Amino acid sequence: MTTHPSAPHPAGAETTPKPPTTEPPTRSARAHSFNTAAAQYAANRPSYPPALFDAVEALAGRPLPGSRVADIGAGTGIATALLQARGANVIAVEPGDGMAARFRSTLPAIPIIRGTGDDLPLADASLDLVTYAQAWHWTDPARSVPEALRVLRPGGALALWWNTDALDVPWIAEAAARTERHFGIDVAAEKRNVNARAADPTGRLDFTRRTVRWSRRIPVDTHLANIGSHSVFLVHDEEHTAAFLAEEREHLLKTFPDGVVEEVYEVVLLLAKTPA
Repeated sequence: MTTHPSAPHPAGAETTPKPPTTEPPTRSARAHSFNTAAAQYAANRPSYPPALFDAVEALAGRPLPGSRVADIGAGTGIATALLQARGANVIAVEPGDGMAARFRSTLPAIPIIRGTGDDLPLADASLDLVTYAQAWHWTDPARSVPEALRVLRPGGALALWWNTDALDVPWIAEAAARTERHFGIDVAAEKRNVNARAADPTGRLDFTRRTVRWSRRIPVDTHLANIGSHSVFLVHDEEHTAAFLAEEREHLLKTFPDGVVEEVYEVVLLLAKTPA
């Protein structure tokens, strides 16, 4: 999740009850939570700007048109469809039942196979580009790095990217602080962890980093449905999540009285090439 520090609100300003003290949701539970919200995910999650794919082409040293690409952890196909639109010959890999079903219903012309980045169901040296949009953090780099290197051709590239919240925007920083208080998610720390060392602790890959800033204007309810589709919300108690989102709507309408939110993102791209 590109899940969402400002001064705290006055005492008594926050009324949403704290979640009960329980064991935090496991990584596996968070990873599988999207399958129950595939339609919500597809309808409300942000896309990616054209400048991101320009950067992928520039760093990879080859155009997307005609390139053989596998989009891993494809989800409902947001990035996959954009790669195809840029002219890539793309195949999707997705482990989840709900996400794969949604993908097939909306993108029937794009092949999708079941699998994970830790055990790719793809042939050796068969791809020019392997991409992960919002998905690399669900893999085990000790397994997913060798798998990516196995399926890439000489001179191929591995591209990882995440839409991260632009925390220099005051209202986004304030929303992040509220999320941290209620759900224990340190959004700033998550953003800091989008780096080459975290992506490949072994140091086998030589990543180049690029950041692309962009924004979109959407109704408040679309924004709330977007954040509600992130795993931290999906795995928590429904009543607590609903109460938080209702309170969040009140905060947002004070900032955006016309009911239209401008979400601002920084897409962080990490790309590593294989030896030619």
